[in-house]
Amino acid sequence: MVAELQGIGMTSRRTRMRLIQRLRDNGIANERVLEVMANLPRHIFLDEALAHRAYEDTALPIGHGQTLSQPYIVAKMTEELIRTQPSRVLELGTGSGYQTAVLANLVDEVYSVERIKPLQDRARERLRTLSLRNVFLRHADGGIGWPEKGPFDAIIVTAAPKVLPDELKEQLADGGVIIAPIGEESQMLMRIERKGDEFVTEEIEPVRFVPLLGGVVR
Repeated sequence: MVAELQGIGMTSRRTRMRLIQRLRDNGIANERVLEVMANLPRHIFLDEALAHRAYEDTALPIGHGQTLSQPYIVAKMTEELIRTQPSRVLELGTGSGYQTAVLANLVDEVYSVERIKPLQDRARERLRTLSLRNVFLRHADGGIGWPEKGPFDAIIVTAAPKVLPDELKEQLADGGVIIAPIGEESQMLMRIERKGDEFVTEEIEPVRFVPLLGGVVR
């Protein structure tokens, strides 16, 4: 479990707990997910100018055209992901590192790929501050995943591809799940479970994510 950072006052704690109650009210039921998010200081994943908005249930900008996802969406995707109790998880889109940190408190290993080097560098520092040593970061095109480290028990995609790349499906272990937003103008959060050579899809709910782009930025 994430240790409380020194200097986090009771006001911040109360604000965080109000957010957790909102998540419960909106249908998040997994107590492990709620506990991790209650103890994780979301404000450290934002620039100082936006830190005061960290516990609003809204997405916030982190630079380079990317966002820190809405807490409800982080909780929902995580709740869906851990239903099968995965051990090794691939994350496409490290971003600020917040979703990475949530996962790192719930699974044994997180392999996270980010295409934008400055975002990855800042995320690395935040994860180090939190003493999360079960996270492995790679600067690469997220669409190709991390095949050398596969297969993975679960894959989470934090930006929306038009269609899910076959390369990612191939990195999923039998019985594993992918949680991903898919689509362009109209996006749907999907749960995709591998059963042998078949992939069974389930729609979760409409969402709005930044698009999954190729290439890398240094």
